Amino acid sequence: MRIQRNTGTVSVTGFRELTAANARSFRMEVGAALGPDVNVIEIDLAQTSFVDSSGLGALVALLKSAQRNTRKEIAMRLLHPQPPVQQLFELTRIHQLFEIIPTPATAGSCAAPGSPP
Repeated sequence: MRIQRNTGTVSVTGFRELTAANARSFRMEVGAALGPDVNVIEIDLAQTSFVDSSGLGALVALLKSAQRNTRKEIAMRLLHPQPPVQQLFELTRIHQLFEIIPTPATAGSCAAPGSPP
């Protein structure tokens, strides 16, 4: 997993799964990279083929923790999810909490944040 900071944005790339096996370390490592100047967290899911309920929990916990620690609204963008991960997001309605930027091939299948189900 690779974590980069750039002008108020933390970007995370390069992990194959987000599951019970690595959800805690994911949350801890990304959380450690956050600072008071962070406004956006971008999680690139292009290489991620599987996310389970622990992975979803880690994403939610990371966002809530970042907002609590900085005392401001933080945007979290989930970029380029693969079709099975995209389907999980749609089934769990996670798009109501996170901004999901689909890959061009799946761009029509994901609702915008806050849109009706």
